[in-house]
Amino acid sequence: MSAVLQSTLDAQRDAQAGGIQLTSEAPGQGHLLTPAALDFLRDLHQRFEPRRQGLLQARALRQVDFDAGASPDFRTDTAAIRAADWNVAPIPAALVDRRVEITGPVDPKMVINALNSGANVYMADFEDSTSPTWANLIEGQRALRKAVAGTLDWMAPDGSKHYTLKPEAERAVLCVRPRGWHLDEKHVLVACDGEAQRISASLFDAGLFAFHNAATLAAKDRGPYLYLPKLQSMEEAALWEDALAHIEATLGLAHGQVKVTVLIETLPAAFEMDEILHALRARIVGLNCGRWDYIFSYIKTFRAHRDKVLPERAQVSMTQPFLKAYSELLIRTCHRRGAHAMGGMAAQIPISGDAEANDAAMARVRADKLREVTAGHDGTWVAHPALIPLAREIFDAHMAEAHQQHVSRDDVQVTREDLVKPPLGTITRAGFENNVEVCVRYLAAWLDGSGCVPIHWLMEDAATAEIARTQLWQWIHYADDGCEPLCLDDETPVDSALLERALIGLPGKLQDRLRLPGASRINEAIGMLDRLTHADTLAEFLTLPAYERLD
Repeated sequence: MSAVLQSTLDAQRDAQAGGIQLTSEAPGQGHLLTPAALDFLRDLHQRFEPRRQGLLQARALRQVDFDAGASPDFRTDTAAIRAADWNVAPIPAALVDRRVEITGPVDPKMVINALNSGANVYMADFEDSTSPTWANLIEGQRALRKAVAGTLDWMAPDGSKHYTLKPEAERAVLCVRPRGWHLDEKHVLVACDGEAQRISASLFDAGLFAFHNAATLAAKDRGPYLYLPKLQSMEEAALWEDALAHIEATLGLAHGQVKVTVLIETLPAAFEMDEILHALRARIVGLNCGRWDYIFSYIKTFRAHRDKVLPERAQVSMTQPFLKAYSELLIRTCHRRGAHAMGGMAAQIPISGDAEANDAAMARVRADKLREVTAGHDGTWVAHPALIPLAREIFDAHMAEAHQQHVSRDDVQVTREDLVKPPLGTITRAGFENNVEVCVRYLAAWLDGSGCVPIHWLMEDAATAEIARTQLWQWIHYADDGCEPLCLDDETPVDSALLERALIGLPGKLQDRLRLPGASRINEAIGMLDRLTHADTLAEFLTLPAYERLD
């Protein structure tokens, strides 16, 4: 028996004896999930799982109110927090200049390329751009551990290329995004209250990363740094605060050593930006406009509101008034509190073989980044290394200092109506069919283990697939309760028959692309989208039912 296999079996035996059980195996997990690491994770679960479940229940109850006609609004019970004069803790030197950030999954090749990319920051993503198979998660944690140690390398399977890290001074600063509070990690079960409970995916991702890397990063004054996704309230931020404070105390770190940036990517959170900053004020360094998830959240929040139906995705740009109000409120709020206001993702990727189309795509990226920097954002996201020089050029030209917190945006006065008023627009046949194709192709790739998928020269992840799925559900269910259906701009009704025709025709449309990511699971993805779209209730997240199909 190999030493690695023996280590894995020993860890599993010790874990079961300690009240925690691993239900799968992946190469190298024994070196990560040691008895001490598993005990650390068990403790996190037992301390914080009841609060997590309570907050998820609060989300569900709040959605009941929204379905009954209510709308998110600024809270009256926290008005004093918004009115008071306070600031977040000072920003560490490594995060003062964040003008260009790159994001992506956590496979070794991506980690090396992103850290070497020339970006200021690399957000290593366990969430929307990673399909959380057990093998992917373990590989990602191993890659990040080696990256922190400076020893990560990767050899192409055919031996043609060998990737290594640049010297540390030339690498991007590492930030890690764990999965959101709504997700479980089914491969790790904790004995609690007489049952085997799944651990929070958030605590698994963040906890395991911190356990192995926090001391090394702290010694280099490099964090650990985290990006926190999908928050909907200050109470959810407070749960992160308490969990991270406990992690620090357990690992012997100073309080506030772990720094965080929070993605404002849900509609309810847009009304609680001050409160989220306040809950995390000892460690938060900024907020980020998570635009794609924000659009998805808008649709989901207003799923039962026929006056809040959005046009097709291509027409819902950041220049639309409700999104412009959201981004400018984020800038004003952050700069008032001494935090960075980070811009959102440019999903475009370079188009090879078509110079005219590539020029048009790059012009859209340029316009988007110019909008961000002139509005007052302190940095931006890109999805591809080739976009880093373009984004940097624009921010360098308009942001001479490391950030622009001096841009107070006191001119911005945003009301509830500004944040919820939907834009005008249409649904075209091409837009409808693109939603079907993007959702099916992304879901098929995700089921096959890929969480970041190029489709039609856009880098799609779970957030963009969620926009496609929820729009299809909302458009088709508009005719529930006897209402007239929505129509395409050519007067074709948007109904189940239109969806059925699109789904039936999709395999033929894709048959010449048999090497697409997830091609073998296209039919499975079609079946899932069909069921999810026809369901009476909009599923909260696409990835919840899909996760049960992953290894």
